[in-house]
Amino acid sequence: MSFTDEEVERYARHLVLREVGGPGQQKLKAASVLIVGAGGLGAPAALYLAAAGVGTVMLADPDVVDRSNLQRQIIYAEGDIGQPKAEAAADRLAALNPHVFVAAYEGAFDAGSADELVSGVDLVLDGTDDFATRMCVNAACVRHGKTLVSGAIGRWTGQVGVFRGRPCYQCLVPEIPPDAETCSAVGVVGALAGVIGSMMALEAVKLITAAGEPLAGRLMIYDALAGETRTVRIGADPDCPICGGRQP
Repeated sequence: MSFTDEEVERYARHLVLREVGGPGQQKLKAASVLIVGAGGLGAPAALYLAAAGVGTVMLADPDVVDRSNLQRQIIYAEGDIGQPKAEAAADRLAALNPHVFVAAYEGAFDAGSADELVSGVDLVLDGTDDFATRMCVNAACVRHGKTLVSGAIGRWTGQVGVFRGRPCYQCLVPEIPPDAETCSAVGVVGALAGVIGSMMALEAVKLITAAGEPLAGRLMIYDALAGETRTVRIGADPDCPICGGRQP
């Protein structure tokens, strides 16, 4: 796989980076990534993956841009209000990097669409804000043997984890918490979305290029108010209905 002179100039800082170089950039160009949720986390993740030269970026989001999104979903502008998020985000990515193929899916990620969306990509990023969708994404990734990069934010705290089969996301969250908070209810500082979304993109780049140690089987938790991070290991649940030996 060769690069044009324009691509060599565009990716110059990657090409001289020891852990990426030409071979790593070729892996990025050949890779396909599905981003579920083009919101606070999906927006910065998508921008950085497109800028990095990931060959195919697919965005899945059924919502439209609302003015309240603009506080943290930096891929959108005032003129995008009322437009489908997946479409508006895809247009922004195409303008950012014409060497990347961008696809938009404006339907919901659910049992009816999960297999088709997940089966055709190399890697999945989940930046959604409801547990039912997160569990659906996780189940599809386990079924199709895809690595999942999952992120979440609320108030001043965010987290990123990487799931490769076992343990899976449902080992971490066995069932939907009855008192689950949403950003619309409790709020979230806008810049936190950029921090966690960028970390998700960084984990994706590491996974694609085989650079460093990904957060596989680990969860990194960031407390923005304290300015502290901690990383915990995730244990596999032997009774997990998704990855514990039974079919989802």
